[in-house]
Parts: sequence; structure tokens; C-alpha cells
Amino acid sequence: MFFNNSWLITPLVVNLIRIINKFVNIEIGLNKKVRRAYGIDEIALVPGNRTLDYDLTNPSWSIGNIEREIPIIASAMDSVVDVSTAVELSKLGALGVLNMEGIQTRYENPKEVLSQISSVGKREFVPLMQKIYSEPIKEDLIIQRINEIKDKGGIAALSGTPQAAIKFKETLVKSKIDLFFLQGTVVSTEHLGMDGKETLNIKSLCESLKVPVVAGNCVTYKVAHLLMKAGVSGLMVGIGPGAACTSRGVLGIGIPQATAISDCSSARDDYFEETGCYVPIIADGGIITGGDICKCIACGSDAVMIGSPIAKSLTAPGNGFHWGMATPSPVLPRGTRIEVGSTGSLERIIKGPALLDDGTHNLLGAIRTSMSTLGAKNIKEMQNVEIVIAPSLLTEGKVYQKAQQLGMGK
Repeated sequence: MFFNNSWLITPLVVNLIRIINKFVNIEIGLNKKVRRAYGIDEIALVPGNRTLDYDLTNPSWSIGNIEREIPIIASAMDSVVDVSTAVELSKLGALGVLNMEGIQTRYENPKEVLSQISSVGKREFVPLMQKIYSEPIKEDLIIQRINEIKDKGGIAALSGTPQAAIKFKETLVKSKIDLFFLQGTVVSTEHLGMDGKETLNIKSLCESLKVPVVAGNCVTYKVAHLLMKAGVSGLMVGIGPGAACTSRGVLGIGIPQATAISDCSSARDDYFEETGCYVPIIADGGIITGGDICKCIACGSDAVMIGSPIAKSLTAPGNGFHWGMATPSPVLPRGTRIEVGSTGSLERIIKGPALLDDGTHNLLGAIRTSMSTLGAKNIKEMQNVEIVIAPSLLTEGKVYQKAQQLGMGK
């Protein structure tokens, strides 16, 4: 009798499959079971039963009391964001974050230093970077850069490591900063320090700065949930997928982005149910094209943080080069310099019109066109589209493009 009632059997089977998928692990040895994780290149988005007119799509989002038309943040990397870039991105409807521990706050005239970095050979690059970044950070330059961005009509967002947040906390409190990004390879709410050495209390930092604090990077549900409980206003997700980052090779740490975003966005949704407080997820790293951005949003992110796509702009401070934030480490460099070239204006890259066919121009147009095709009116609806595992997505039928280094074959 029971088995004849399909309306009873179907939901039971579906739930059973979910339970099995949740708890089944792969055994890589007698004493170690692991979980399969997926990267952005391994998934694809599935059209639903409706499409939308392009003009009905709205990809805007907000963080704290700041609303943005475009869910794109330029990474706090010296090759990506300077004062001019931060201002222009603000006016375009996006956001740029300045590195508080970078060249802009160490040198009065950063252009001379940036020119050295772009002209040196591969072998001399890391030693030069270590020398350049040994120059002390200057408190007056932090204030000066913030004021320059504000005076030109931009949103003043700065990024710093936990160590810098401790050292320059009072400077930031006195400044006109709009957003602070607390950023490290891995950020957690619990850090065991040496006796007598001050450690950062993230909850205290969020309360004292009186501006939205975005923390990261993290890749797990538990840490994401703990950071939200500590009071962060946004969360950066991603360890090691960046184009110029070598952390995964040097440290062996990371979770592929599709899985990391999904896990952390699940923590966001649970935290929202518990508290009524919505903490946006920002996918950070491994994002090159408009399609990558769309897949990150579908996995659960509210916005993305990108470096190399912005470094390709004609006015980027890297002069056609891009390097990782941990490259200058005096002990263990975890980044490299890559040549990305200069492909167009910042506006062309963000808003178009595109001159390239590989998805690196008109990122906003790609997001809205994908939303239109998938029938998603806004970011929240985009987060609910169907996803499939599709490892052949980027190679299927692209033999000629690959052979001729065109389009998706570049």
C-alpha cells in the first residue's frame, strides 16, 4: 500500500539522497575520510522555466548602510587599487579597497616605486619587493589617502591585516573611513598568541571602528558563523584561488571556491534566521570572467572581490602587471607577479561596451544578461538558480577556440 503512493515515496527518496550525500565521505586511507569539494570551473548554471527582460534585472547589493549598483569590489592590492581607481570605481557604482599596508601608505610618491616593480626581471622581483615593503607604514599617509578618496567623491574603504588593525586602530577611529576590510590568508575569531603579545579581538574592533567591518578570508561554515556572531558586516570567502596567489602551493591550504562559498553562505542564511541580521558573503579570488562572477553568486555570494580583471585596466597602478598581497613577505613569500596586460579602460571592463569576446569586458553586462537568461530579478533570486556539476563546461566543443587561442581558448 505504502509503495503505491508516489506522493509519499518521492519526498522520502529525495530526503534520503540528501542525507546520504551529506554524510558520505571518500576514504583516502584507513584513518582518513575526506569530502569532495568543487571549484567554479567544475559547475554550470541551469536555465529555469522563465526568462526576463534585461531591464528587469537588478544586481545591486548593500553592506552596512552603503548600497552599490554593481556587486564587484576591487581587491586591496597595490597593482589594482590606488586613490584614483578607488574614486572611479565608486563613481561607476562598484567599490575599490586600498591596501593600508601597501605602497600607497609607505611612499609619498608611489608611482616611482610602481614603475620599478613593473620593470624588474623575474629573478630580481621578490628581493625588490621585500626591500620596497620594508619601508615603514606612515600614519599620516593613511589619513592622507583616506582624505584624498573622500575629497574626490569616493568611498574610502581600506584593508589591513589583524596586526595592522591592532597597530593603527586609533588612526582608523579618528579617520573619515567608510569601510574597513580585516584581511589575512586565514582569519578566525580565536587566535593563540605568545605571552605578552597583543591579539586582535574582532568583536571589539567592530564596535570601536563604528563603520562596517568586513572580515576574511574564511572557507568553512563554522568560522563564518563565528565571525558573524563577532559582529562583522560582511565576510570574504576564498583561500588561495587568486591569479597571483601561491598560498595553496606554499601552504597546501584551501577549499575550491564553489564549495567554500556554498558552505559560508549556508552559515549566513542560518545566522539570518537566528538573528534577523543579514551578513553579505563576498567571493574573493579565482574570478576572471563575467561567467565566474555569475557562478559565485549562484553558489550563494552577494558580491565578488576581483584583482586581475581590474589590474588589466589602462589606468591600473600595476602598469599591466599584477602581484599577490603576500608576495613581499620577508620570510615566506606566497604570491607572484603575473603579466596581465592592459586591455581597456576601467569603465569598459566594468560597464562596457566590450571589445573582447572572452568575458573580461563589461562584467556588469554579463551579470545582468545571465540573470535575465536564468529568470533572476535580483541577487537573492540568482542565489537560488539550479547548479550542476559540469567539468567539461569550458572545454566541450571548443576545439577550434583552443587551437587558435581565441575566445574561451585563450
